[in-house]
Amino acid sequence: MANFEKRRAEAVRLARHPRIRVLDLEARLGTRYTADTIATLQHLFPRTRFVWLMGADNLAQIRDWDRWTEIFDRVPIAVLARPTYCLKGLAGLAARRYARRRVAPEAARRLAESAPPAWVFLPIRLDASSATQIRSQGGQRHPPREHR
Repeated sequence: MANFEKRRAEAVRLARHPRIRVLDLEARLGTRYTADTIATLQHLFPRTRFVWLMGADNLAQIRDWDRWTEIFDRVPIAVLARPTYCLKGLAGLAARRYARRRVAPEAARRLAESAPPAWVFLPIRLDASSATQIRSQGGQRHPPREHR
């Protein structure tokens, strides 16, 4: 993986929507792990309701993250479908451990109001492009494939 500054510069180049802002939040906060970033943000913004967004690829391997159960216990999580990772993520340790706290996609709009642990799997339209492919194409992507 490229260093932080290179990844940030690439994200800025690819984020062309006016409502998307690329931040160097972890660098500013001095955090390295997601659990620390979330804890710090909750401390700084105690009245804000955060929802953690991640792809199904991360759900499949989150058990390897530092203090991953703390992430589930701190914030509701929305998991976005990713090609080839959906089944692996949904069969993984985290999905099994928190199966009783999974909410239906129809309830996703209220996820921020849910007490953690709470999570939703969103079967969104799938795009098979990898981040590496998108970067190599200068941010030009083909329309995503339908989720089936």
